[in-house]
Amino acid sequence: MNQDRSNNNKREAFNIMFVCTGNTCRSPMAEAAFSKLVTDSGIDDIEVFSSGAGALDGQPASRFAVETVKLWDIDLTAHRSQALTKSLIDQSDLIFALAATHYNTVLGLAPEAYDRTYLLKNFPESGDKGEGVIDPIGMPLTVYNEVFLDITTVLELMLPRALELADKKRRSAQEGTGH
Repeated sequence: MNQDRSNNNKREAFNIMFVCTGNTCRSPMAEAAFSKLVTDSGIDDIEVFSSGAGALDGQPASRFAVETVKLWDIDLTAHRSQALTKSLIDQSDLIFALAATHYNTVLGLAPEAYDRTYLLKNFPESGDKGEGVIDPIGMPLTVYNEVFLDITTVLELMLPRALELADKKRRSAQEGTGH
C-alpha cells in the first residue's frame, strides 16, 4: 500500500487518500475498510492509501488497529506508515482527513487541493468545521472497535458518491482518448 502510485497498470487509477496523525490507527483502518468496500463492489481502478500528518515512515499499524479490522476479515499486519507529503497530495483525486487538524495540514502543504480535500464525516461538504474521528491511540480495544464502527458507517454512506466521482474521471479519460 505504501508505494508510488505513478506506476499504475492498464488504466489510470482514481486515487483516494485517508490522512490522520501517525498513520498507525485511524487512517490505516479507513484505508483497509474502504479498499474492501471498493473490492466488494467489483471496482478495480480505485487505489486507496493513507498517510499521517505527523507520521514516521515505516511504523506498523497499532496492535489494536490490526485486531479491530479482523472484524471485516482484513489483515493490516503488512501496513507501514508513511508521512503526508505534497507528492501524495498531488497524486490524490480525493483526500479524506480524519480530523480538522489533518484537513488544515493537507491544505497547508497544497492549498490547490481544496476542492478534493474533505473532513471525512463532512463529505461531500467542504471545510474543516465538523466532527472528526477520535484518535484511539493508547486506548483500550473497545475504543478501537467503536472508532472502526464510526469510520465504517461513514464509509458505507459515502461509497456511492466516491464511486460516482471515480466513474466521472474514468469517463473523462475515455473521452480524452477517443474510446
